[in-house]
Amino acid sequence: MKGSLIIVGFFILGCITGLYNILPLDISETDISFYALCALMFSVGLSIGNDPQTIKNFRALNPRLVFLPVMTILGTLAGAAVASLILTHRTTAECMAVGSGFGYYSLSSIFITEYKGAELGTMALLSNISREIITLLAAPLLVRWFGNLAPISSGGATTMDTTLPIITRCSGQEFVVVSIFHGFVVDFSVPFLVTFFCSL
Repeated sequence: MKGSLIIVGFFILGCITGLYNILPLDISETDISFYALCALMFSVGLSIGNDPQTIKNFRALNPRLVFLPVMTILGTLAGAAVASLILTHRTTAECMAVGSGFGYYSLSSIFITEYKGAELGTMALLSNISREIITLLAAPLLVRWFGNLAPISSGGATTMDTTLPIITRCSGQEFVVVSIFHGFVVDFSVPFLVTFFCSL
């Protein structure tokens, strides 16, 4: 929760900085966001490649649980498509691009900003931060109402890092490997799905 609030704080600070032209250069005319994106992709690869235990844990999974991240992806995309019926000023592809962030706000918002502009990128950032915060706050209720897998699906790409502690506390220690596997698969899908829907 603290990490999410820090991210929101930096986002607000960035908005104020841009609004009042505090920085001496126009960041929108530089390649800073591209280099930040490259650094993020490198960090994702580094975190996955640096933990060989993760691969070993994947092998011990119940084969049926392989479908959990697939259903999370399909359910999120279906929800985004339904949301596009309400948000009539946005296309279905744009709404699905935002949904394809799956809570991975740092990566998806940069991709969407590059492809579709700052307005949709900001929507993606806020939407995906909201997904993480809702999972952090509502995990106990999700377990009570929908079962132990509900907060994992709700957490999207965050279930192998920021929401893992609350999922472990609410769902149980036996769901740690499931949560990490789910986060890994959903996380891996983000750059491909976001760029696909942005290009439509």
